[in-house]
Amino acid sequence: MTTHHDRTPDTAGADAPATWGPPPTPPPAAPPTPPMTEPPAGPAAGDRPLLRRLWRGRPEDPRWARPALLALLLVTALLYLWNLSASGYANSFYSAAVQAGSRSWKAFFFGSLDAANAITVDKPSAFLWPMELSVRIFGLNSWAILTPQVLMGVGTVAVVHAGVRRRFGAPAGLLAGAVLALTPVAALMFRFDNPDAMLALLMALTVCFTTRALEDGRTKWLVWAGAAVGFAFLAKTLQAFLILPPLAVVYAVCAPVRVRRRFAQLGLAAVAMVVAGGWWVAVVELWPASSRPYIGGSQNNSFLELTFGYNGLGRLNGEETGSVGGGGGGGGTGQWGETGWDRMFDSEIGGQISWLLPAALILLAGALVLTRRAARTDAARATLLAWGGSLVMTMAVFSYMAGIFHQYYTVALAPYLAAVVGIGAAALWGRRREPWAALVLAAACTATAAWGYVLLNRTPDYLPWLKWLVLVGGLVAALGLVFTGRLTRRLTFATAALGLAAALAGPTAYTLSTLAEGHTGSIVTAGPSGTSMTGGPGGDGMPGGGQGGGVPGRNQGNGPGGNAPGGTGGFPGGGLPGRNGTGTGQSPRGGGESGGPGGAGGGMGGLLDGAEVDAEAEKLLAADADDYTWAAAAIGAQNAASYQLATGAPVMAIGGFNGTDPAPTPAQFKKYVAEGKIHYFVSGGGTGGMGDGSDSGTSARITSWVEANFTKVTAGSATFYDLTRPAG
Repeated sequence: MTTHHDRTPDTAGADAPATWGPPPTPPPAAPPTPPMTEPPAGPAAGDRPLLRRLWRGRPEDPRWARPALLALLLVTALLYLWNLSASGYANSFYSAAVQAGSRSWKAFFFGSLDAANAITVDKPSAFLWPMELSVRIFGLNSWAILTPQVLMGVGTVAVVHAGVRRRFGAPAGLLAGAVLALTPVAALMFRFDNPDAMLALLMALTVCFTTRALEDGRTKWLVWAGAAVGFAFLAKTLQAFLILPPLAVVYAVCAPVRVRRRFAQLGLAAVAMVVAGGWWVAVVELWPASSRPYIGGSQNNSFLELTFGYNGLGRLNGEETGSVGGGGGGGGTGQWGETGWDRMFDSEIGGQISWLLPAALILLAGALVLTRRAARTDAARATLLAWGGSLVMTMAVFSYMAGIFHQYYTVALAPYLAAVVGIGAAALWGRRREPWAALVLAAACTATAAWGYVLLNRTPDYLPWLKWLVLVGGLVAALGLVFTGRLTRRLTFATAALGLAAALAGPTAYTLSTLAEGHTGSIVTAGPSGTSMTGGPGGDGMPGGGQGGGVPGRNQGNGPGGNAPGGTGGFPGGGLPGRNGTGTGQSPRGGGESGGPGGAGGGMGGLLDGAEVDAEAEKLLAADADDYTWAAAAIGAQNAASYQLATGAPVMAIGGFNGTDPAPTPAQFKKYVAEGKIHYFVSGGGTGGMGDGSDSGTSARITSWVEANFTKVTAGSATFYDLTRPAG
């Protein structure tokens, strides 16, 4: 008969590390603590217990646990903050939106690209809010934009540590936190202004809240999980929902409450998710379209269309309306890379995330074998399933999605991978005297060493000696792990330390090289120069070519532009940016605060990176800018963003990010010009002013009308049209 609570007691306690074996003999009861005879003397004495708790952590933790955690968080923060300004405005597309939101609350709410609210970014606006608030307080500079992202990275490390430590002990939590902090793509994206930093933090919180609910079946934790994933939707739409299936299944099966209560709780979590993410969507959809900015990335000025089209199913099947093309579905090769089970390990993505991925999968399988006889409600196994299921699910979707896919998307895997490594290593290490567990640990160590050698060998000129240290050190450690049951305690821990050092050496080196250089543009990659570089347009069936590479294909060459044919005649604006965005055209003013070296083309930006704005062009646009709603209009968001960041004045992005959105229409643009709201039109940029690639595209029609009817003005190397001076 089922009791009212229907719970299986956890013999290890809510906060104890998992043992997955016979329950330990309970310790003898401690003698009662004598009552205090005097109250604490003054506020200082009352503060001491709190300070000691902050320093020492939980009573059952070793004394070194909390200082080690604080040291990990401090080192992570210092590493991520080091050389932060080298990236300047990073992705100028989003930095322009940050600037706009720091000046207009309407732009803040909607995520507009400019303070005059012509068009929004192609994502919800929540991920911009911390950066916009920071810029409102500290002014527009790279530190104000990127420091909130760094803090989210440190927070993600803390969340993963807490989620692992709670069930598996302080060493497991520290290992998981260190693996996350030293993952190259994490070091990249937690110092960049894309939505992925907030997404990773909220996804880690979602899993942690779910595992907390799995311990005792409390509804509040599951509701918090729903709220976290709902708010994550406002960072990067449907990508936030990738982990919902495994988490829902794990809770429905493993939660320590009755079946009816489990599904009721999941329903409440779904309501929390809809409320947390849906309120903003409802406001945007119900707001009159005539008094809000156009929804960038959509073709019908609808956020729901953007969510389920360009940012939704289109990412899976490669049919993103308004995009520049899809990928290679079904194992084919497209401009976004070849899909398949090995995508996370290929030459474009492997160095970003996969250093410990083989070990994580091996340890996950070994830990599941270890828990095969555990009770249905075993909280430790449920925690493993939650993190492991999130890892496998996200990896599978990334491996087979045929639409737009960039290497940096894999930062979403980093928290799950780190947690699985920490959990699996701790669980199997506790059973290391059993031969099969020792062999699993040795297999994970061997796979990590061999795969680290392969990844390092892909950049043979970068620390060529390191790959041999990783390989030899890892194999020696693996051999020691096989015989760990026969070694002395000192040799056992020396073997573990050697294996850990060999496993982390490769990703640490790539992380340090990532921190040492700036990253700008829309496609950025982690690691040393020469890794994860892609061919330019013209490779894999794409038209044209371009100096600087750009849209990622697979195995498309090893340098800017790869080996793609077509020269520089592809995307106008000098082609697409190569690795780290250092192709043709950069953030405003080229180097310094704006990031990296400026490219050729003067006022002409590329599809995936901004234009170089020289002093003459900046002076021209800034003059009398306050007399106009928009100081200028430009085709494509990156082009417009560069001029907006340089001048501080609103610049209209015609056609949104790709230049393919039907906003504004030619009639609307002519009306703005007739009303004297736009001063200049920037020649070139975006996808070359061609919009959808035809002469009938919205952007192309606007360009043709401007060129035929207004006076051309040259400032430095850039060309403009003065919309207040008709031609002739």
